[in-house]
Amino acid sequence: MSGPLEGVRVLELASIGPGPFCAMVLADLGADVVRVERPNAVAPHSDPPPDALQRGRSASIGVNLKEPEGVEIVLQLAERSDVLVEGFRPGVMERLGLGPEVCHGRNPGLVYGRMTGWGQSGDRALTAGHDIDYLAVAGALHHIGDPDRPPAVPLNLIADFGGGGMLLALGIVAALFARGSDAAAGEVIDAAMVDGSALLTSMFHGMVATGMWSEERGVNLLDGGAPFYRSYETADGRYVAVGALEPQFYAALLDGLAIESGDLPAQYDRSGWPHIRERFGEVFRTRTRDEWVETFAGTDACVAPVNTFSEAVADTATSGRSSFVDVGGVVQPAPAPRFAGRAATAPAVARAPGADTDAVVAGLGFREADLRDLRARGVIA
Repeated sequence: MSGPLEGVRVLELASIGPGPFCAMVLADLGADVVRVERPNAVAPHSDPPPDALQRGRSASIGVNLKEPEGVEIVLQLAERSDVLVEGFRPGVMERLGLGPEVCHGRNPGLVYGRMTGWGQSGDRALTAGHDIDYLAVAGALHHIGDPDRPPAVPLNLIADFGGGGMLLALGIVAALFARGSDAAAGEVIDAAMVDGSALLTSMFHGMVATGMWSEERGVNLLDGGAPFYRSYETADGRYVAVGALEPQFYAALLDGLAIESGDLPAQYDRSGWPHIRERFGEVFRTRTRDEWVETFAGTDACVAPVNTFSEAVADTATSGRSSFVDVGGVVQPAPAPRFAGRAATAPAVARAPGADTDAVVAGLGFREADLRDLRARGVIA
C-alpha cells in the first residue's frame, strides 16, 4: 500500500491481539511489514488466514528463534529495518538474544516497540493477563454496565486495541518523527495495556476531581445513568442508541418522541432521571428499531440503530464512505484515517504463514544450498 509511512520497514515478531493490530495499522499507513512466524505456525501449502489483523504484510517467514542461526537471521533483518514490534513477556527477547541492546548494537536507529499487558516493570510485569484484567486494574471496567449487575465486558476493544496496539503505533510514529534523519537515534517503546487503559480514562479523573462523576456505576452522565445517553429496547426486541447530550439535541429527541418538555423533569435534574428513563423506555417500545431510525432520520436528535457487525457494513453511514472493504473475500474495516493527499488503496490479503521464507532469507545473501540446510535442521520453516 501507499501511504504516509511508505518506505518505513517494519519487522514484526508474531503475537496475538494488540501486536498484530499495531503492525496492521502501520501497514495500512504504507509501511513495509515483514512478519516472523514460529515454525509450528507454518504448514505446507497453507492458505492465507482470514484474519484482518494480518492483512497488508509484504512477507511472512517462519524462523526458529530457539536456534542461534534463526536469531542471526532476525538480527540481519533488524539491521535492515526501521521498526521492530514484539509482544513477548518482559525478558523473553533478551533471553533469545534479541533484546534492545543487541538489536541497537546492530542497528542504532532501530525503533524497538514492546507490547505487554503490565509493562516492562511493576509487580505484575511477569504475570499473565488479558484485556479485562487491565481494564479492571486501570479503573475502567468498574464504570461500565448497569448498577445492579456485574460490570459489562466491552469486548476487548479498550485495552488490547485502543490502549494497546493503537498506542504502540502512535509511539512508533512519534519515535520515527523524533529520529528524523539521524540514523543513530533509535528508541525503545514500553507500551503497556494497563497504561493505555488508564490513559483513556483521563477525562473521567478530571470529572471525579470536580465532583461531576460518582464512582457508583450507572448513575452518571456517560455510563447509562442519564436517560438521554443510553440504549433503549424497541418493539421488535432490538435497540437504539441515544446520545442527546446538548439541550438542542435533547429538544429534537423529545420532538421525535412526541413528548412535551413540560411533561418531564428538567434535562439535567438528576433526581428526575429515573422518571425520564421510564418514560423514554415506554415510548421507544411502541415502534420497531428501524421505524425509530426513520423517524429520526435527518434530525440532530443523536439517535442511531444498535447494529450487528453485518448490519454495520450495510448502514448508509458506513457504506456511503466505504468504511468497510472486501479483502480476499473477508469484509473488514477499511484503513483509517484518510489523507487528502493520498488516495486510499485496499490492503493486501494476509500472507500464508511462512510463505515468503525462502525469498526473504535469500535476500540476506543465503544460497539455495544454505536454505535447504537451514530447513533440514529446523532453523527455517
